[in-house]
Amino acid sequence: MNSPDAHLLIVDDDERIRDLLKKFLMRAGFLVTAARDAAHARRVLSGLDFDLIVLDVMMPGEDGLSLTAALRETMVTPILLLTARGETDDRIKGLEAGADDYLPKPFEPKELLLRINAILRRMPENQPEDVTPKYMQLGAIRYDIERGEMWQGEDLIRLTSTESQLMKIFSAQPGEPVSRAKLVEDLGRDRGQAQERAVDVQITRLRRKIEPNPKQPQYLQTVRGAGYMLAPD
Repeated sequence: MNSPDAHLLIVDDDERIRDLLKKFLMRAGFLVTAARDAAHARRVLSGLDFDLIVLDVMMPGEDGLSLTAALRETMVTPILLLTARGETDDRIKGLEAGADDYLPKPFEPKELLLRINAILRRMPENQPEDVTPKYMQLGAIRYDIERGEMWQGEDLIRLTSTESQLMKIFSAQPGEPVSRAKLVEDLGRDRGQAQERAVDVQITRLRRKIEPNPKQPQYLQTVRGAGYMLAPD
């Protein structure tokens, strides 16, 4: 189900693809803005907020991977990469840069629509003001289970939509390991070894935000043969 208020930014240097995607997604009920390259996208983003960015990797000038990494320094807006590169390593680089998902070219527009809706569904929902918050402590990190927010002291830690969904999954069963295959399924991804590797990348990124020493994880632990487990204080 589409959110009628969701505003998407399409960034692609191919005018034909850009226009086709814009028309298709507008017919699907989204608000859509288009940019022709990374520089144009930066100008648009300086004045508008978006619910999701659909970003081509191979563009002249600054490519999509570089732009993704730069945007992740200041924003958590979901990013879906479009790439002509089908190699797993190239897709992993996209996730390491901060993308939430990727879609190899050529693709069916309907699959793009399904992936966009899946990402938007993973975004944390606003909770009523009178909901009593429930917290989980991870050392100096406080995770608000009801709101899906993570805090260090008075500072809000920015989580991507995928990181938010991972925390939601783990906090629902603290102290219990969750297999990589189950994480892939709960994240709404297609099954397969490549997707499990993609989950590993997301776990690594999440650890950088919650662990005092990400190389020796204390709170988001690896359970040999079983998957990953959240171990709060």
